[in-house]
Amino acid sequence: MSETQPYLRYKRSKFSTRLPHDRRYTAAHMWVWAQGEELWRVGFTKFALRMLGDPVEFEFEAADGDPVETGQVVGWIEGFKAVTDVFCPMEGTFVGTNPALDQDLDLLHSSPYESGWLFSLRGTPDLGCLDAQGYSDLLDATIDRMQGQDA
Repeated sequence: MSETQPYLRYKRSKFSTRLPHDRRYTAAHMWVWAQGEELWRVGFTKFALRMLGDPVEFEFEAADGDPVETGQVVGWIEGFKAVTDVFCPMEGTFVGTNPALDQDLDLLHSSPYESGWLFSLRGTPDLGCLDAQGYSDLLDATIDRMQGQDA
């Protein structure tokens, strides 16, 4: 982790982003961010949002207080490019959704690592979560596959 930068700069092909070092990342292109003892915010990475396109509608099926498991579908989101399920990145308890998204769904794109979070969970992140450098390596492999350059 860089002592001077709170994020890792990533640029590859026509895609660039800044990956905050204080997040953990999943292979499903989501991030989790500690908010307190076992309380985590969850959001999409900028890469996931690029694949989705501009968001137009979403719904969460999990309710506050529901137990959830890693990989469980907790909702869905529709963008101009795709509709995708929203998966839970860890085992725990669903705490609630981001109320700001009801008023401004564009927060997903305008502030993907801050105000554009999706939902909160109480639990412990899966051991498969990556730090910013690990996620950067995953992005390299993903972009290679998309460009037909299997590593």
